[in-house]
Amino acid sequence: MEAELAALAASGATTLVGLIVSESWERAKGGLVRFFGRRASGEGAEEELQAEREELGRARSAGDSQAQERVHERLRQRLEEIFQVDPRAAEELAQLLSALAPDASRAFVNLVSGGVNYGPAFQGSHIHGGVAFYVQSAPAPAAGLPVRPDQVPVVTVPFSNRTAELAALDETLGTPADSSAAVGVDVLDGLPGVGKTAMAWRWAARARERFPDGQLYVDFAALRDQVTPMTGPGGDVSEALAMCLRSLPGGDLGMPDSLAERTNLFRSRTANLRLLLVLDDVNQPGQVRALIPKGPGSVVLATSQGRLGELAAHDGARLISVKPLDAHGGLELLKDRRGAAAVEAEQEAAERLVELCGGLPVALQVVVARLVTDDGLSMADLAAELDDEAGRLAGMALDGEESSVSAVLGPSYRLLPPDAARLYRLLGWLPFGIFDAGVAAVAASIATGSSKRLLRVLVKESLVEAVGDGRYRMHELVRLHAQERAAEEEPETEQAALTERVGRHYLVLTAFADRALRKERLRIADLADLLREAGDPFATAGGPPPLEWLDTERPAILAVLRTAVRYRLYTLAWQLAEAFSVLFLYRRYLGAWRESLVLGIEAAAAAAASADTPGEMADAMAGEARLRSLLSRPLLDLGENDRAGEQLERAVTLAEATDRLDLRASVQEFLGRHLDVVDPSEAVGAYRRSLELNEQAGETRGAALATFFLGCALDTRGDHTEAMALLRRALQDLESREEPDRRMAARVRAAIGVVHEHLGEIEEAIRELQGAVEALGTEAKGMQYEAQARERLADIAQRAGGHVELVRECLRRAADIHEALGNHSRAAELRRRLEDLDD
Repeated sequence: MEAELAALAASGATTLVGLIVSESWERAKGGLVRFFGRRASGEGAEEELQAEREELGRARSAGDSQAQERVHERLRQRLEEIFQVDPRAAEELAQLLSALAPDASRAFVNLVSGGVNYGPAFQGSHIHGGVAFYVQSAPAPAAGLPVRPDQVPVVTVPFSNRTAELAALDETLGTPADSSAAVGVDVLDGLPGVGKTAMAWRWAARARERFPDGQLYVDFAALRDQVTPMTGPGGDVSEALAMCLRSLPGGDLGMPDSLAERTNLFRSRTANLRLLLVLDDVNQPGQVRALIPKGPGSVVLATSQGRLGELAAHDGARLISVKPLDAHGGLELLKDRRGAAAVEAEQEAAERLVELCGGLPVALQVVVARLVTDDGLSMADLAAELDDEAGRLAGMALDGEESSVSAVLGPSYRLLPPDAARLYRLLGWLPFGIFDAGVAAVAASIATGSSKRLLRVLVKESLVEAVGDGRYRMHELVRLHAQERAAEEEPETEQAALTERVGRHYLVLTAFADRALRKERLRIADLADLLREAGDPFATAGGPPPLEWLDTERPAILAVLRTAVRYRLYTLAWQLAEAFSVLFLYRRYLGAWRESLVLGIEAAAAAAASADTPGEMADAMAGEARLRSLLSRPLLDLGENDRAGEQLERAVTLAEATDRLDLRASVQEFLGRHLDVVDPSEAVGAYRRSLELNEQAGETRGAALATFFLGCALDTRGDHTEAMALLRRALQDLESREEPDRRMAARVRAAIGVVHEHLGEIEEAIRELQGAVEALGTEAKGMQYEAQARERLADIAQRAGGHVELVRECLRRAADIHEALGNHSRAAELRRRLEDLDD
């Protein structure tokens, strides 16, 4: 209970820190003052909270992370005291924060209600030096039936231990399939490096045939790279659900944004499947709970550093503690890796090594690595060396203390060649946990071939783990040790320099991906010189799909953005945020989109304030205007209409201060789309201004888009004839371009069909909407627009009569799309209409 209260207090404090420095503070302050004021320690609550706000403001301005941590710690202690006295206070605070700041408080609210927080991650690709590329291509999907997921990594070394634990898993999780079989949930808990993951992978390999519908795998340690102060600690269960859903029948179709909707969709898709889910390194009960499949006979096997008692109490999970290896098991591991003859030749020394390592496989791996890579090193020599290490036994406990990491990894680190040791240190400073040889090369400013060679050295020393697909990962404790060594041995300026190198790497790749998706797009940052020095990996045969690359790299790019702002690399940060936005125009990860834009806006404003030349200031101001207008999009989708209006008001002011007509035109278009929601009568004026400015700037695509939105706004106002003329003009402009915009053109055709209906031209309306539906059906990214067009077509065809099959087909397809998108209520309405047709 104390641990749970501590976790609640920590998450609550994180949410409060984010809220205190946000624009929502004045609105939230009264409720929080009342909350703290009712407690015994709440006297002077308003003054105390104001003091914390002022200190946070000073700390953020100065980049003083330690001062920010002190505020967080004071709030954490205060909340923990309150929760201990009155456990119901946590629920009260959750309700209050949910009302005041629903998005920022989601992590804390989920903890209180038994859910989880947000986190996740994957990485890959690189540039370095002169900006040369190596990007791993994504495998092409096989034609025909969906691929049966088989995602659990294979154990690539001999595995002779854990026979009792594996037998226990066989007993409870290996039951034969039948219609009444329950879903099994087991959690392996224990110290880091004790072998939980290897044991889970081993059992999955043994039990593959028991799960005919496949095996899914989620590594929450990797997912935690995406955690921010605003989202709280822990892995992102929402992203984990998305990963699993993409691997099941239905794939990415209709991926909902909310955690609740993804959970429901996951249950629906797994209802008739027999699956194994291996969840690695979970740290919250909700990470397991949300990923329990519904199919009878399915199994969830999780690993966790701590015991998740709540899962046992409320979900029937069985907790299996994985203990360190005993003397026999440790010796078996040494025999597996070093050979039985070598161990028997130095039996006493081998036993001493097992004792010094405390039976922890991760420590024994370090020992084996040293023995294998140094032919002249005997077990007796190594045992004598480890005996001399001060605090060796405490270090091998791996309890998170600094001495534990140094004691385990120090001897192996000291044996590294100088170039491998430097790479090791610098990898500890990467702002994300998974990387490839190219990113490693950029981090160390060396050639890619050299980084591959040095990574092989680190892998042999068990200081870096190869995770497949050409990528590597440092264990969390190893990474801590690398950071310690870097802080001791690298120049003070090196971490900022590394951040800039890695940031430029991702800026170039992201910019190339942006341009591969659409050449014609408003861009403020002039990256021509930077891109001219590099090769475009997305333009080469067999190169990776740009949208999929951006999606995979999303956590890494977000981490780079955060770190770049922290190190005041403001120009790099806002330029990266601008290029990165292309991902979210196609895949609406609203939280990540908003965070990246907020970071970019902060960076652009700071870049303008610190600019050395008028040109740099103008570029940064234009970048801020662009990013603020883009921010209105996720804010509108999240229902934050007032805040979206505030961003656009500031964007208009900034844009008008520039000489960029294209920027001013774009901002007016975004303003019109905001007015479509909050004040439709004013939207026409904004779209007309956007059209005029685009025409003055010679921006033909921007003019076509403004013409489309203007036509729709006029049709809504009742000016159907003018609307028709404008929409036909927009359609012609979009279809006849050198790079035709087929998705937007199909949307225009649907709008033309709607205007035909309003003019009483029913057959023409049906014809245009049928063409739009067919075109949108070929665009997976236009699913929601296809559903809208099909519904309108069904309405018109039903009123016209004589089109029963067309109506039925449109309603059925629209219902399927809405179901896939998570809009279950709308899907149900359409299916009721279908039933009425059959009556």
